[in-house]
Amino acid sequence: MGSMASLLVAYFLLLLLLPCVFVNAKRTYIVRMKHHALPSDYLTHHDWYSAHLQSLSSSATSDSLLYTYTSAYHGFAASLDPDEAELLRQSDSVLGVYEDTVYNLHTTRTPGFLGLDSDFGLWEGHNTQDLDQASHDVIIGVLDTGIWPESKSFDDTGMPEIPSRWRGECESGPDFSPSLCNKKLIGARSFSKGYQMASGGGYFRKSRENESPRDQDGHGTHTASTAAGSHVANASLLGYARGIARGMAPQARVAAYKTCWPTGCFGSDILAGMDRAISDGVDVLSLSLGGGSAPYYRDTIAIGAFAAMEKGVFVSCSAGNSGPNKASLANVAPWIMTVGAGTLDRDFPAYVQLGNGKRFTGVSLYSGQGMGNKPVALVYNKGSNSSSNMCLPGSLEPAFVRGKVVICDRGINARVEKGGVVRDAGGIGMILANTAASGEELVADSHLLPAVAVGAKTGDLIRQYVRSVAKPTAVLSFGGTVLNVRPSPVVAAFSSRGPNLVTPQILKPDVIGPGVNILAAWSESIGPTGLDNDKRKTQFNIMSGTSMSCPHISGLAALLKAAHPSWSPSAIKSALMTTAYTQDNTNSSLRDAAGGMFSNPWAHGAGHVDPHKALSPGLVYDISTNDYITFLCSLDYGIDHVQAIAKRSNITCSKKFADPGQLNYPSFSVVFGSKRVVRYTRIVTNVGAAGSVYEVATTAPSVVKVTVKPSKLVFSKVGERKRYTVTFVASRDAARTTRYGFGSIAWSNDQHQVRSPVAFAWTKL
Repeated sequence: MGSMASLLVAYFLLLLLLPCVFVNAKRTYIVRMKHHALPSDYLTHHDWYSAHLQSLSSSATSDSLLYTYTSAYHGFAASLDPDEAELLRQSDSVLGVYEDTVYNLHTTRTPGFLGLDSDFGLWEGHNTQDLDQASHDVIIGVLDTGIWPESKSFDDTGMPEIPSRWRGECESGPDFSPSLCNKKLIGARSFSKGYQMASGGGYFRKSRENESPRDQDGHGTHTASTAAGSHVANASLLGYARGIARGMAPQARVAAYKTCWPTGCFGSDILAGMDRAISDGVDVLSLSLGGGSAPYYRDTIAIGAFAAMEKGVFVSCSAGNSGPNKASLANVAPWIMTVGAGTLDRDFPAYVQLGNGKRFTGVSLYSGQGMGNKPVALVYNKGSNSSSNMCLPGSLEPAFVRGKVVICDRGINARVEKGGVVRDAGGIGMILANTAASGEELVADSHLLPAVAVGAKTGDLIRQYVRSVAKPTAVLSFGGTVLNVRPSPVVAAFSSRGPNLVTPQILKPDVIGPGVNILAAWSESIGPTGLDNDKRKTQFNIMSGTSMSCPHISGLAALLKAAHPSWSPSAIKSALMTTAYTQDNTNSSLRDAAGGMFSNPWAHGAGHVDPHKALSPGLVYDISTNDYITFLCSLDYGIDHVQAIAKRSNITCSKKFADPGQLNYPSFSVVFGSKRVVRYTRIVTNVGAAGSVYEVATTAPSVVKVTVKPSKLVFSKVGERKRYTVTFVASRDAARTTRYGFGSIAWSNDQHQVRSPVAFAWTKL
């Protein structure tokens, strides 16, 4: 008993001492500097920043400077204690000091589903070979968990020499040789100083990965190959989804920037990766990661993306996996393509046969021996603690579940981890049952034991069966891969939703793309579930998330860049948005997996991307850097915050929009608030034929009248710009009867429909 008391005393002493340990612990800060104020006695900004740091205190050394940013940000990242950070804030040459933030990952049949297996006949005057040839000059930079270079998806057979303008390189590391790169994978770098500070600089040291571009997680290899993987025949996940795997732009080049590590993706590392990718010469940046929503001047990704946009780089980001909650979006800056997720027309059915004769269909990617045809005892939530129904680690009583099939409620811990918990407790099968939070959305997983995922309605029926029968039983079986599923696409329940809380007058997300059960390349250092005890190895894996939909759009943007090299990032975004579709393969309006009802633009944005039509959109809504600055000036930001985002010291905000929604965006978000009338002007550019004529059609809730002037646009030549004004008038009692609604504005002729979604809101978002 005495030894126990001693241990308790020691424990409490440690707790008392910890605050002292952490008071002056070094942390990573991102520092914004007056870039133009470089003193003449310093040759470079790096020298100036280093000297500035060392002048703060005796503990600040040259090693304190982690990164010097040039392209994406004016400033640096440094390892400082809070007192040093405060001293920096008081310096005349410092504009802001911000503690590092952590972002998280938003974690084949796709080309055929998108129509990319057929000839691109809609690209006038050219053919598929021309597009392939043009794609060789397009470089996609992927910021993620690194790359598995040996994957067949990065084979460079038949690819020409690397574009001479490329300034990137492949870095060496303990487990990565530069010789692993080739004409397909032309760049591989890693950025870990922010991660190292957070994991190794603190009191509790965490194990660290090798500092190299090698992907130990799988996520980065999956996203990179989705965007631009080469053709690989006979690809599958342990037999599931067998076929040809290929990226959206299989002839484009890939550059990997490893900015994500076991504990997350640190803002200082992300900014360093974006900074280097811009200077290396990428054409597209793909980021399947994000945090919460924040003002743009505090959003690392938004700031880096602005610099990329200004250099002509298209930036695609995942919207987040926090749906179906409203206002759950990440990456909402208007210069970013914000991508939600939908389903494919492919499924992996699995079946639950109950002892009462009823048979239910779910999904699974289980690939083992199975459990045979003999009924097995079925159990649910008989444990002494409430976590047993969730199958949390340590929650199941082995004596109760041994040799049985266990029902586990979806939620809290990873779906595949639940199966591991059941297996470790002696269970031989699992039914993963949705609750109301996930609705009817089904995500297939490569489970460690026979397991079937079912929707909430089916789950409730199975739970009721277990409660009402003395000896419930079940048999699980597996149906392989099924194609041509209807309806599809369906908006994924996990896909984050609008409205956009950062700027309510900008409708987000922009589009949805395939993001459920996506087959792509995988790291061979980890099993398909990502669990430590999963010793299986596979060259391809099936994953779900807006992490998967984002690189689809990154690859499509690369195709559009190849087809139209002179187009700006906003023109490419416009083409993808205004040609997106909002009807599924049953000719019904898109549905939402969360409740099975019709979806709306807060869930699907402009709709599901259609690459064929995007190559020839007819009209585009173009936005210049100066337009974005005018937009920023119309927000409630100080001029110093606008200068921080745009990296220009001469901004005065003498020009601003009366309403941020005046930005020439391809969609509309009308916030009436206390107003009854909202009027916006847009400018469209003709990228179709000379002599094109368009007429407008609108839809809106009955309480809103929409007027567009002029109602006809006539373009005499290619490249001509035309202006139109749209006036939205709400009825007098609309605010009392309606909270939100949706509509559209479409300019059409026989060749094209240029469609913009419209969201209406009466309450303050």
